[in-house]
Amino acid sequence: MKQIILLLLLPLLTKAQFFKKENGLAHTFSIVAIDKQTGEMGVGVQSHWFSVGNVVAWAKSGAGVVATQSFVNKSFGPKGLLMMENGLSAVETLNTLLAADEGREVRQVGMIDIYGNVATHTGANCVDYAGHIIGENYTVQANMMLNKTVPEAMSKAFEASEGQSLAERILLALKAAQNEGGDIRGKQSAAIRVVKIESTGEPWNDDYVVDLRVDDHENPIEEIARLLKVQRAYEYMNAGDLYVETGEMENAMKAYNAAMQMFPDNLEMQYWTAITLANNGDIEKADKMLKEVYLKDENWRELTKRLPKVNLLDVSDEAFKQLTKW
Repeated sequence: MKQIILLLLLPLLTKAQFFKKENGLAHTFSIVAIDKQTGEMGVGVQSHWFSVGNVVAWAKSGAGVVATQSFVNKSFGPKGLLMMENGLSAVETLNTLLAADEGREVRQVGMIDIYGNVATHTGANCVDYAGHIIGENYTVQANMMLNKTVPEAMSKAFEASEGQSLAERILLALKAAQNEGGDIRGKQSAAIRVVKIESTGEPWNDDYVVDLRVDDHENPIEEIARLLKVQRAYEYMNAGDLYVETGEMENAMKAYNAAMQMFPDNLEMQYWTAITLANNGDIEKADKMLKEVYLKDENWRELTKRLPKVNLLDVSDEAFKQLTKW
């Protein structure tokens, strides 16, 4: 069966050029990993190169994860995912791709399939310091590093973070690499992508669990960390919205409050918490919160006036006047 798959994919595996300008020189450090307990797999990367995530990081539910870097053969991303999706292991996929690539000695690649099989390659002509480490359910790879200890630092950080969510573990590995010296040229962009291991069979439901990119920033890992925190806060907000839909107001308040605690100055989070309080009958507390929001941005008052029409605010006429007055 696997031989048939290879024959079907052979037209895609034409010999690649040593380097194509449009692919980019993504000298970098990265990690690909899978967490079978949470049902997630993902990739993280940082580089002193613009928009590195657009070049290096590839992930697809029901297929696997790929990091393709150094003198990049960008096609390794979509081709690798397609091959793993069609039943080849990560090792078989990487070996097949490298065999058809004349530039294999300047490539660096990490792959993992949905079963946790890991494959990696560091070409002999990748720029020093270059190397990789394969661990259980992950691989880290780095080239053009200031220090040769970067892969080891990433590996230790990832293994020590077991029990945390996968995106946070990937982030910790990236931080460890940078703390060890990172890219000899400095830092510019970063990305983290996490998907579900199993495909639902409905592409619109197979979106990234985490899909964060920082394309140009003086501290891209710090910015990725900030964005990941924002995402986690809005996950609480989304959970709160779902609880509101089902009338579980106590749980809704817990979710909204969790978000507010993460970002106490975020007006959106304050506002919807106040609206939920109002819907739950606590008009005085809601009124106090809304006044503080209105002082910072009057548009929120206008939004409040529009909510009863779509049943997002269900209070008495007297309470409504209180919540919308100056």
